Amino acid sequence: MNSQSRKDNAQPAGRRPPAGACDSHMHVYDRRFLADGASQANFPDRASAADYLEVQRQTGTTRTVVVTPRNYGSDNRVTLDAIQALGRERTRGVGVLTPEVTDAQLEQLHNGGVRGIRFTLYTPANAAVRFDMVEPLAQRIAELGWHVQLHWTAAQIVEHRAMLARLPSAIVFDHLARLPLPDGASHPAFNIVRDLAESGRVWVKLSGPYLDSCVGLADDYADTAPIARAWIGALPDRVVWGSDWPHVTESHKPDDTRLLDLLDTWTEDTAVSDRILVDNAAALYDFPNQEDPVSKA
Repeated sequence: MNSQSRKDNAQPAGRRPPAGACDSHMHVYDRRFLADGASQANFPDRASAADYLEVQRQTGTTRTVVVTPRNYGSDNRVTLDAIQALGRERTRGVGVLTPEVTDAQLEQLHNGGVRGIRFTLYTPANAAVRFDMVEPLAQRIAELGWHVQLHWTAAQIVEHRAMLARLPSAIVFDHLARLPLPDGASHPAFNIVRDLAESGRVWVKLSGPYLDSCVGLADDYADTAPIARAWIGALPDRVVWGSDWPHVTESHKPDDTRLLDLLDTWTEDTAVSDRILVDNAAALYDFPNQEDPVSKA
C-alpha cells in the first residue's frame, strides 16, 4: 500500500494528541541498507522514513522510536539513517547488537540517537541474537543508560525470570509482553514483570495488540484490550504506546490513527493517555522535557 492509498483509507483521529506525543515502536525498511543475501521475508515496499512522515501527519505524533527490523541482523545503519531523516531532536533508536560490538561503535550509536538494544527471540530460529547474549550486553549498555528491549513470548519470560532479575539495565517488554489468550493478565508472566517493575526499571510497550488477538481488526482487537488495561493499571508510569508501523505481520493493515485512538479506550482518561504518550516516553527515551520547537515540513 503506497502513502497515498494509506492516506485515502485512514480514518479520522478521535482527537489530536498533545505536543511531544511519541510513537515508541515503529520500523523503517530501506533496501539501500540490505546486505547481500539478507532476508527479504516480509520486507514491505514504501516503508521508508519519508513514508513514515505521512503517518506522523495522520496521527499527530511528533516523536518517534525507530526499531531495527530483524531483516538487517545487527546492522543498524537503516535505523541511524532514519533517525537523521526524521529529526535527531525528535527521534530515538533501538538497535540490534552482538557481543562483538566495540566501545567505539557503542559511542557512535549513542551519538546517533540509539538508546536501547532489542532481542527478538519469540522465534529463536534465524535470530541475529541469542539468550546467552542478553546478560553480557546488558552489562555493557547499562553504563550508557540504555535499556534492553525484549520481544519474547510470555513463556520465555517465565523461563528466564532469574536472568531478568539479574540484569543491571532497564528492561522494556515488547507488545504487551505477548501475554497469550485466553490467559491474558492471569498468565504467570504478568506477575513476573509487575514484580520486576518494583525496581523502577521495567517498562511495557502498548503495541501490537493484533499479535495475540483472536477477534482481529474488525473488532479493534477487543480481546487484547483487557491486557492493555491491566498493564496501564499496574504500571501507569512505565508504559509507552507504539504503532508497530508498517505492520509487516498483518495481511490486513490496521489504520495507525485508529490504533492511537485505542489508547484512549484503554485508559478511559485522556490525562493518562497523554502521560503515556509524552511524559513516559520522554523519561524512557531521553527526550527533552519540552517538545522541540522546529516543526516538520
